[in-house]
Amino acid sequence: MKLHVDNNPSLKLFTSHGDGYVAVNLERYTTHLLVLPDRVEPDWTRHDFAALEQQDFAHLAACGAEIVLLGTGPRLRFPHPSLQQPLMAAGIGLEVMDTAAACRTYNILASEGRKVAAALLIDTP
Repeated sequence: MKLHVDNNPSLKLFTSHGDGYVAVNLERYTTHLLVLPDRVEPDWTRHDFAALEQQDFAHLAACGAEIVLLGTGPRLRFPHPSLQQPLMAAGIGLEVMDTAAACRTYNILASEGRKVAAALLIDTP
């Protein structure tokens, strides 16, 4: 699915997504990644969903966002509440959704100038 591109070339936005990939500013990624309005961090975690650790969420808490969108792949899955402790302690909101919804929501919030991060788990088909 193609997504609308903002006119600000320095803003990191999702330009497409599909089975096993997302594209940010037309660059394709096939591994887990963290996207913020000013940067992309490939491989923000080396774990799949079932193996996520509190350390992964501590990394998200330190990224400078006010809200983190966790894209859990093609289907919605909720992480154990204990994993979210670093985000709660930092006062950072967490929204969990499938990856396609996370891409769309991130683009809207980033285009509005919000301090948002999209932490995506990319499942290999």
